[in-house]
Amino acid sequence: MKSSFRAAPLGLLALALGALPAQAVSQGQPAAPAVVTDAGRLDGIKTASGVDAYLGIPYAAAPVRDLRWRDPQPVRAWTGTYHADRYGPQCMQPQRNLNTNQYSGAEVTSEDCLYLNVWAKPGAKKAPVIVFLHGGGFFIGSGGMPLYGGEAVAQRGAVFVNLNYRLGVLGFLADAELSRESPHKTSGDYGFLDQIAALTWVKRNIARFGGDPDNVTVAGQSAGSMSVLALQASPLARGLFQRAVGMSGALIGGAGPAAMRSLAEGERDGERYRQVMKFGSIADMRRLSADRLIVPRTPGSPGVGPIQDGYVLPAPVDAIFARGEQNDVPLLLGFAKDEALGGFGTIKDLADYRTRAAERFGDRTEAFLKLYPASTDEAARAQAHLADRDATMVAAMKAWATAQGVRGRAPVYSYMFARAHSYAPGVTFPDLDPATAGSYHTSEVPFWLGTLDSFNLYRKTRDWTAADRAFSGEMLESLVAFARTGKPDTKALRWPVYQAKQPRLLKLGTPVTTADWPSAQKLAFFTSMPPRPPAPGALRD
Repeated sequence: MKSSFRAAPLGLLALALGALPAQAVSQGQPAAPAVVTDAGRLDGIKTASGVDAYLGIPYAAAPVRDLRWRDPQPVRAWTGTYHADRYGPQCMQPQRNLNTNQYSGAEVTSEDCLYLNVWAKPGAKKAPVIVFLHGGGFFIGSGGMPLYGGEAVAQRGAVFVNLNYRLGVLGFLADAELSRESPHKTSGDYGFLDQIAALTWVKRNIARFGGDPDNVTVAGQSAGSMSVLALQASPLARGLFQRAVGMSGALIGGAGPAAMRSLAEGERDGERYRQVMKFGSIADMRRLSADRLIVPRTPGSPGVGPIQDGYVLPAPVDAIFARGEQNDVPLLLGFAKDEALGGFGTIKDLADYRTRAAERFGDRTEAFLKLYPASTDEAARAQAHLADRDATMVAAMKAWATAQGVRGRAPVYSYMFARAHSYAPGVTFPDLDPATAGSYHTSEVPFWLGTLDSFNLYRKTRDWTAADRAFSGEMLESLVAFARTGKPDTKALRWPVYQAKQPRLLKLGTPVTTADWPSAQKLAFFTSMPPRPPAPGALRD
């Protein structure tokens, strides 16, 4: 790579790249000190709070042309100074509606997308490192979204890293032809390999930003949380992190929003994908423009997503834990009280609830209705939502906690996030109803990362209170404490250790309390069912 002087005036960049958070770019903003990585020298920018931010650092070669659907390759070294002053493009994905709840500005998109971002407090030395993996159902999302920014975390004394990883067909296509050409004789899970490449980059380089390469916490939410579980199970990630945080997402055994397919199943879906899209060979597909490689998100579409591939995951995740072969590190995980990732859908009334239960559970319907009883239309809608939450989220998170708690030596801490957002008067969204959203899927992220203001960058959607900001500060302090020591305890938040026989969690609500996990009998109902294949959109945030 030749000298990379990304040197357009920062004020112009702010106009051209609307995805940049307002606080990260301003006219005449001073540069952050230069850092010499193993690929070359780079500098960054100083945020308004004085944090050093290094944005858009390449951690792997662009996965284009012949590198499409291959393991991430090393970045070529450059000469001169690389100006890490803006986010790299997000990986190929559908665009978001401009009025959605989590709209993040203009979405600059490219197949050349393997970039990461680093935030560090000036003068940091051997600081704990948090590497955050974004959510988005493995088909949308990026490290450039303000929701996942690291300025507040860095202010608390940790070095924060987030990243892009390949998504959708480009990130998770399995195909027999790809398996034959692979040195591992597998395919799929390229997005997981990207995450491992980024963690390897952190291991080699983060000390130069003030971080401790031997004290790394990998954290993620939704698909990012599912990724953390996969990394905890993967022998390829051994030694790359010392703690793990999972927020609302796990694919383990038969629990979760979908089953993780085998390599053979993934290859069959890959063949069907080619047939549906009328594509030829892999060589032909490598010549197509990246925007043609999409998955039709309709019922019956071929599955594209994480698989148990035999390389990243040499065995099913639950089997790896059962054998005690996981990366045995302290684990903090939890879920949001009101989230659900589909299942029943919108329930009209009590009769509709009972009909759908019968369609879904067959001869187990009576047992289900005893666990989730309803005698009114309102109760039917509430019970359907609760059942969806337990089936798609809580059962999987508990299975993960139990797998580590029973087979690991490192402790597990768990939570239920139970705090609704404070919305601006009259605000509306096409994908969320403020009146009924409660603590919805992803609602905990801005509290954990201190990114509450990301919701007001482009229009005011939140009217945060002083209590909201104080609570976010408490959660952020607990996250950094966990990254530093492996224990999330602070003066404000005292955490119970997860015990499989009597599981307790910290309910992060008003007030904060210690509480039981949801009913073991209810969760067992879902984990005892046959795994469900992934449905289009099932993992979407």
